[in-house]
Amino acid sequence: MTSFSQLWRTTTVRLTAIFVLIFVAFSVLLLAVISYQSSIQIQRQQAADIDREIRQITKIDDRQGFRASIIAVERLSRQPGPGIYFIGDPTGQLIVGNVSSLPPEVLTDPGSYTFNYDRPRPADPDAVDAADPPPPQGNAMVRSVLLPSGLHLVVGRDVYERRGFTAIILQSFLFGAGGIVLLSIIAGLVNARRVLVRIDAINMTANKIMSGNMSERIPITQRNDEFDGLATSLNAMLDRIEQLMQGLKEVTDNVAHDLKTPLTRLRNQAESALRESADEDARRMALETTISESDKLIRTFNALLMIARAEAGAPSGAFADVDVSAIAADVAELYAPVAEEEGMELRSEVAPGIRLRANRELIGQALVNLVDNAIKYYKGCDGRPGIITVTARQVGGRVLIEVADNGPGIPAEDRARVIERFVRLEQSRTEPGSGLGLSLVAAVARLHRGEFRLEDNAPGVRAVIDLPGSAG
Repeated sequence: MTSFSQLWRTTTVRLTAIFVLIFVAFSVLLLAVISYQSSIQIQRQQAADIDREIRQITKIDDRQGFRASIIAVERLSRQPGPGIYFIGDPTGQLIVGNVSSLPPEVLTDPGSYTFNYDRPRPADPDAVDAADPPPPQGNAMVRSVLLPSGLHLVVGRDVYERRGFTAIILQSFLFGAGGIVLLSIIAGLVNARRVLVRIDAINMTANKIMSGNMSERIPITQRNDEFDGLATSLNAMLDRIEQLMQGLKEVTDNVAHDLKTPLTRLRNQAESALRESADEDARRMALETTISESDKLIRTFNALLMIARAEAGAPSGAFADVDVSAIAADVAELYAPVAEEEGMELRSEVAPGIRLRANRELIGQALVNLVDNAIKYYKGCDGRPGIITVTARQVGGRVLIEVADNGPGIPAEDRARVIERFVRLEQSRTEPGSGLGLSLVAAVARLHRGEFRLEDNAPGVRAVIDLPGSAG
């Protein structure tokens, strides 16, 4: 999507075009005002100069006579510049000046006038070349008065230079505005193309992922701009999705493998109960076994549903301000008689007043799974009594919920693996269970933005749920 026809449909190019139009419109308005004000100011200055010179010549004519005024006008008419001077006799005939003819009304009716006139050639004949074109026609702004001596005086200015100044401003503006428009269009196209290249990379990655390649990631440049920030967030999301998809695949494989055996046993028990040779006791036993196996399957599916719920994230309403100390104390009190029946001692070391924004049901279930595992898999070592310790404490901004025992423990190389779904170590194969208890604990910890880890208790194992103080 990088052709120029497509570039025009992009937001970047359209915004650039809008900004260029706004800038050009404002520039045109600004320069029009400047040109108008400059022209008015020059016109006022020329009018003031004309009035000043007329006053001076009138004063000379009144005090020194008409000869002095003629000399003054002659001297002024010889000076280079835009000045226009004419002094004539009472009949309007030219005496001295740098214009030879004037409109009749200028002399018959004194006042201010504007008219076109033919500019005179230079007075020096040597400076005139016959091949030169005639001087351009001028435009005069004049004022005519009748002197005290009876002579007609006309003083004015050629406004050609003023108009030339305005033309220079307009020309400069046109070149400047044209350059700005051209550069803005180029800049807009270049920026739009760069943006579209980044968007195309995202689209290309998305298409590859949709085709089944979940390992694809959006490329990240070294600019550290907003696109890199977006790409980083999307890549993190894709990593999480890939993990969930991989977990789903593993769960599917594990469910198919681990549930095949109990389902097969269910079928065999039902088949044996239906045999004609089976007596009433055999049929009852087959039904009881079927119910027991069904309960195991239900517990397995319930555990899977709870893990899925935790990994999907509980709704915001499922979190509340809960008393973690009370949850830990209740679980310890509930399982103390169970541990005693197994010849073990369950101790509670719960700090009071630990509160956390969390899901009470899931925190309680995770703690129940840890205590149940500690009781179930304990094997007395060297005749020492089994001791289980339930601890809840707050360290800095973290809340630590621990269940420690002095049993056989878990080898260091297996601690990460036993958290996976349906994973059971060889020494625990004879114990009832589905291998989902620790997976649920890890999912609950992740839901609360914490972590679950297994540590060496020397002897035994310490299971730690490490949560941030503001979890949820």
